[in-house]
Parts: sequence; structure tokens; C-alpha cells
Amino acid sequence: MSTEREVPVVPQGVSKDDFLAAITKFEQIVGQNNVLTEEDRLTPYYKTMMPVEDAEYAASAVLQPTTTEQVQAIVKVCDEHGIPVWPTSTGRNFGYGTYGTGNAKGHRHQVVIDFRHMNKILEVDAELGTALLEPGVTYQQLVDYLEEKNIPLWVSCPAPSAIASPVGNTLERGVGYTPYGEHFMMQCGMEVVLANGEVLRTAMGGVEGTHAWQVFKWGFGPYLDGIFTQSNFGIVTKLGLWLMPKPPVYKPFCIQFPDDDDIATIVDMMRPLRISGTIPNAVVFAYVLYEASAVFPRSKYYEGTGAMPKDAIEKMKKEEGFGAWNIYAALYGTKEQVDVNWQIVLDAVNAHGKGKIITEAEAAGTEPFDYRAALMRGGMNLQEFGLYRWRGGGGSMWFAPVTVAKGSETLAQTKLATEILNKWGFDYCGEYIVGMRDMHHIIDLLFDKTDEEDTKNAHACMAELIEEFRKRGYAVYRTNNEFMDQVADCYGPVQRQVNQTLKRALDPKGIIAPGKSGIVA
Repeated sequence: MSTEREVPVVPQGVSKDDFLAAITKFEQIVGQNNVLTEEDRLTPYYKTMMPVEDAEYAASAVLQPTTTEQVQAIVKVCDEHGIPVWPTSTGRNFGYGTYGTGNAKGHRHQVVIDFRHMNKILEVDAELGTALLEPGVTYQQLVDYLEEKNIPLWVSCPAPSAIASPVGNTLERGVGYTPYGEHFMMQCGMEVVLANGEVLRTAMGGVEGTHAWQVFKWGFGPYLDGIFTQSNFGIVTKLGLWLMPKPPVYKPFCIQFPDDDDIATIVDMMRPLRISGTIPNAVVFAYVLYEASAVFPRSKYYEGTGAMPKDAIEKMKKEEGFGAWNIYAALYGTKEQVDVNWQIVLDAVNAHGKGKIITEAEAAGTEPFDYRAALMRGGMNLQEFGLYRWRGGGGSMWFAPVTVAKGSETLAQTKLATEILNKWGFDYCGEYIVGMRDMHHIIDLLFDKTDEEDTKNAHACMAELIEEFRKRGYAVYRTNNEFMDQVADCYGPVQRQVNQTLKRALDPKGIIAPGKSGIVA
């Protein structure tokens, strides 16, 4: 007598019979051991850092393919049975709320495709500085490969970086800290499995026998790579990246400013240096609480509830040697180039008479300088996991509005964010990552997920941040699964309609990550 297979949850809108039939076919495709349905094997995928019940985002199954052909076969089964699937590269998107769980709000219990076994570095061209990767490759794996092969190329990585995926981070349009820090700008060529099971190779990848897939981004006709970032129009199974040649000289440094309102001066001082290329990397302006949270817990200076009082922050600044704002930047090139640019930087700082310059010779061997210096040369570290012990309790959400590189706007954003966060009892743990003319305002909303009231307040605080910034013409460039619809609304109804039109054309049954970035068929 056969026993019906038990599964913890079934995808929303799918019958149990259809789901079980699909599971049997998945096992035939990837092998029984690579189809996870038992509760104990799914548990690692249940964990979220968002202010929600983890069960709301629980996966119904996890599939672990090893080839593009298996992904094609999986998609065809999903199309046949109406099974929603959520792809994840390494599932380490901590800053945006998850440990690899797959769902968007209102689309519960999707099947996760976990690419951990598709982790091949398919090609690195040392002369051209290009790489072709599968989605399961980690930053640490790529760095180790370059070091083992003695290839003088650097990787640009986010923070924390070692266990994250270059493919996943690039597809989410994440940023790093080297001159190659705008990661999607340094992407070239994709292989994408479409919802009908066909494989698309973008740009030059569509030309049989091409040698230019990883060097020329555009190809012929419309540029398609962008529609597969932050979207659910296809599943990327290979991605090309440009890697930075190791420079002869690397000079990291820090500039500290003492007062909160100095952020306006800092932005206006650094903007021409960044636009001109004098400072070529993605510069960081880190607020004191962001600096501190990567090094020690808040309880070292404040054990109370609510936002950290100003007097405690001032005491911490004095005793730890932090500035209110701490600028991290670097120079790269020949000795002659670095010497010339260093003098330009010194002149710019000295003209303001307030910033304190700290060199590597002065700060080497101390944190947070060491980990910041490592990031700006693509070095691996996990230092920023310290953020999660700042308050404890395992709750974290990045709020990441974009602003222009003008001091007045930056000061206004900082004050608005601090006011809203403090109102709900949270600290302003923020930094700016500087592009050429834009800045990513990265704020970690840290809360105690084991505390019901704190969790409720965190959800309300995030919603208010998104709405109040929208009213002033600002929006975030990324968000966690819980707030994707609210963020999508910030960009207006026409953009949502266009995204839906593309979704219906490429994935008419809506099987790939329904709800991702607020996009549904």
C-alpha cells in the first residue's frame, strides 16, 4: 500500500496533485537528493530578517540544478503545472531581508531554484580582464581563483562580500567600492533561460562562434540585458563581468569631519574630485553609528531603549576617535599619477580647513580602516556582519534612496531619515556610496525581531520612510520582498504597466518569481 508524500506547504494557487506531479518530474530532472521538500531541509530557507513572520515567506520546495539544461527542463515543468519558481544565486542577500527565501508579498510558497551547485568559473581572460560565471560562484571563490592562477585582476565586491554571488549582486544592480564599483556597468553578456524553456544569449552571445561576448555590451538592436536585472522576465544562468587590472600603486585614506551638518560640505568638496576622476572609486561617507556598528555593539555606550541619545553618540565619537562623518576613498595608478592626485586631494581638504586626513601609515592594523581599505581593492571580509549585533535580535532592512551629489539635498535626506527613524525608536546607521553624479544613501534599519513591538514598529517605520521620501521626489533603488509593491508604486503607473506588458509577453503564465519588483503577469 503506497503512502502519499507529505509536503509542508503547497504554492499559493496550485493544487496539491499538480504540485506532487511536478515534484516527481523535478526529481527526474535533478535527482531526488537535489529536490528538497522535507521540513528539516527547508528550514534554512525559512529565515528572513524582515519584520514579518518567516512562515509568510516559506518555500514549498527547493531545487538545486547543476546545468542550464536542467533549468530549461525545470521551467518547462513549471509552465505545464503552473508552479511559481524563485531563482536565488547563493541566497545571501542579508541586507535586503532574506537568507535565500523565495516569495514576494502576496505570492506565497514559491519553489526556490538554488544555484549553489551551478558554481563554475567558466572563463577568465587575463589579457582582456573578463570573466564568465555561473550564478552559484561566490566572490571568495572568484578571488581565490585569480590568486591561485596568479592573474593580476581585482574583483569589485559589496560588503559583506565573501559568501555573496557576483551574478546575484550584479542582477540586483548592487555596488562595490573600487573604480569598478557600479557593478551592472561592468557586466557584459548574459545567458537567460526564458519561461518557455528557450535560452537567450544577449548582445554578441547570439552570434555563433563569437569571441566578443564578454567585451561588447550592445550587440545589434535593442539592448536587452537591463530588462533581466531586478526583474522576473527570465532566469540568468551565465553572466559576463569586467575585472579591474591590479594597479602598481594603491593608496587608501580616510577623511574625518566632526559635525553632522558637515555632510553638505563633504559632498560639495568631493563631487568635483569624483566627476573628474581624480578619485576614481566609489567613495563612502560613513556616519558615526555605521562606523561603530561594524566594530562593537551599541550596548558599549548605550543600554537603553529607543534611539541612541546624542550625548552617548558624542561620547563614543570622542573615546573611539570617530568623526561624525568618515570618508573612505583611494587613489590608483602609477606612483606619478597617485602623487599628483594626492596633492589635489590635500589641497581640496585643506581649503576647507576642517577635515582630518588619515593615511594607511597612520591607521593600518585598526578597524574600521582595515576593512574599508580591503573593500576598495576588492578584498574579502565579513566585517559588516557586525551591524547585526548592534542592537541584536536578527532584524535588518536596508532603506536605500538615491540622491544627487549636492550637499543641500544630502543634508535634507539625512535629517529626514534621522527624524523618521528616531521617531520609531531606531538609530540612523547610514552611509552614502558615491557614484559619478548620484549617491546611494544606504541606511540599515536594525531592530529586534524577537520583540513583537520592535518588529511592528520597524515595519511601520520602513513604510513611512518610503512614503515620505517619495513625497519629496526620492525613491529607493532596491528593497526587500515585503515592500516591493510600495516601492514599485513610487515609480508611477506607466512604468508598472510597461513592466507588466513585458512580463505577459515573456512569461504569460507568470511562473518566474511572480511579484518580484512588483511585477505580475
